[in-house]
Amino acid sequence: MTSVRRPHPLIAALCALLLAVVLTTCHAAPGAPASDTPKDQPSTTLVEGFHNVDLGNGWQPTGSMELAYARCFTVDTFEGGYQLLCLADGNRYLVVPEGAPVPDGLADDILVLRQPIGDIYLVASDAMCLFDALDALDAISVSGIEREDWSIAAAREAMGAGRIVYGGKYRAPDYELLVSRGVRLAVESTMINHTPEVREKLLELGIPVLVELSSYEDEPLGRAEWVRFYGVLLGRDELAQAAFQHQVEQVEGLGEEPTGKSVAFFYLNSSGAAVVRRPGDYVTRMIAQAGGTYAFDDLEGARPGSSSMTLQMEAFYANAKDADVLIYNASIDDGVTSLDDLLARSDLFADFKAVQTGNVWLCDQDMYQQMLEAGTIISDMHQAFVGADGNLTYLRRLT
Repeated sequence: MTSVRRPHPLIAALCALLLAVVLTTCHAAPGAPASDTPKDQPSTTLVEGFHNVDLGNGWQPTGSMELAYARCFTVDTFEGGYQLLCLADGNRYLVVPEGAPVPDGLADDILVLRQPIGDIYLVASDAMCLFDALDALDAISVSGIEREDWSIAAAREAMGAGRIVYGGKYRAPDYELLVSRGVRLAVESTMINHTPEVREKLLELGIPVLVELSSYEDEPLGRAEWVRFYGVLLGRDELAQAAFQHQVEQVEGLGEEPTGKSVAFFYLNSSGAAVVRRPGDYVTRMIAQAGGTYAFDDLEGARPGSSSMTLQMEAFYANAKDADVLIYNASIDDGVTSLDDLLARSDLFADFKAVQTGNVWLCDQDMYQQMLEAGTIISDMHQAFVGADGNLTYLRRLT
């Protein structure tokens, strides 16, 4: 069994001093994207049959969480309020209620997390919106994202007030800072798998690592359902269920009546080529659930694990010229803020049906930091497809 224990103060201080000599904190350059994760998924191996309720001590679960969309985590409850979290990467975590003892005889692979869970080093940027929705930003003491790169107002405010401090990115955390802040849990993105030495060092310092796998969910609402995972972790189950149910209700029935509108979702890179989403990825699933048809559904040739494909302008033109709706992804390229900007990038856009009809929309970084808002985003897309007027929550019409 691996238990969550803080290192002895003297040992911690010596480790921090030594690490301060040999390590430096890595800071993002100004204007860096809010997530340090590249657009292609890192090589995380998902374990088939990862749901394992054998604690090693003979205890049997009294109930299991019924998940509607998520497939990369499970939750099982045991007598006394103990809850076992299994993740699709094969890791398991036992959440121990406040004041309850750690059970004897636990399997060696189980990490023990004692409630109340706080002093978190949050590196997985996708999860911040879930903490925000659960009114649990006070559980985070260190961020792996710098203040200016958060689009979530509550996160910027907390960092501005010093309640959350920047502690370095996944590949080079400020270990001295983490120790001095008493960090008790690191919530990492899958990028931590590229730096196993960082994971090992965190564990050596008594900081357990939990890798956030929401980005491996095929369904957009599966990503949103991760709020229920954090609800268990933070002891806010009912609030989490209500937040998730609100998103589900926003999409009920939308995909049952297709709008008949074809949609291109893209941005232009520095070479002038169009970068589009891979057919079948979560953005294209949102388009389908909003009642639209993705203009590049028949494209082939995406690299395994890639979420995008790059097309030369001629190929993009051939596929998207007659699309009813264009959605420009300004979370990657923020150089387009008007139709004139788009036409300045390529005069071919003048021939596009959506440009001629004024049905060009823009989504910004805020959409990518709002995993929980999948239902709202799908609803926004549906409104755009059927001819909504004015600005929506996560989409803005280009004029």
